[in-house]
Amino acid sequence: MKRFLLLIAAATLSASALAQQPDVARGRYVAIIGGCNDCHTAGYPQKNGQIPESEWLLGNPVGFRGPWGTSYPTNLRLTLSKMSEAQWVAYAKKLQVRPPMPWFNLNKMSEADLRAFYHFVKTLGAPGTPAPAALAPNVEPKTPFVVFVPQAPK
Repeated sequence: MKRFLLLIAAATLSASALAQQPDVARGRYVAIIGGCNDCHTAGYPQKNGQIPESEWLLGNPVGFRGPWGTSYPTNLRLTLSKMSEAQWVAYAKKLQVRPPMPWFNLNKMSEADLRAFYHFVKTLGAPGTPAPAALAPNVEPKTPFVVFVPQAPK
């Protein structure tokens, strides 16, 4: 029993220490300046970024609708929980998805920044549930959505 309690205490201290590592701080910075929360954290822009970190990067039920259909910001915690660090870096370097995700910017991130981001996301907690799946152009969304199509001036 003592050994079990010592293992739990060591794991708790390790997670706490991990959250303080410079790599994790760099990953937090990348998430912020990369604008990841703007879409992948529900309510982030509406609350001027004042969302607890415990709620970051869980995906968003608000879709973006355009000629491609309706896309939803994925739950990055869940996505990264299914990948090793090396798999994440390879995935991020080759990703091509529907708008408005700026995948072309993600493709250009340095390997060090992608690894730091991965480490940061791993400190955020439980992966949560998937965001809604993307919809084809002819399918009407059942969730709130933003119309993401340029409008001609009147």
